Amino acid sequence: MGFFSALFGKTDNSQLTEVIKDGAFLVDVRTPAEFSAGSVKGAVNIPLDRVPSQLSKFKNKKSIVVFCRSGNRSGQAKRILENNGFQNVINGGTWKDVRSVVE
Repeated sequence: MGFFSALFGKTDNSQLTEVIKDGAFLVDVRTPAEFSAGSVKGAVNIPLDRVPSQLSKFKNKKSIVVFCRSGNRSGQAKRILENNGFQNVINGGTWKDVRSVVE
């Protein structure tokens, strides 16, 4: 695991591919403007600043993949979710990384 992967909790591609193929809940934590400019097929937009107030949307999901532009905000979202009891969260890194697995 590289320095930034360790820092931001980004997962490796094989694990990411596996959970996405298994129907993971895909969450783009970028702003609505960034999301509307392009994202991942099937993803929902829950901006990072809204994650704490939208926890109910994450309940009962087998696995959750959060992603953003660089992996930084998704790392923060992963920590927020884990601090609220979610153990099935993966930082997918960038939206382009996740899109390359989905498409």
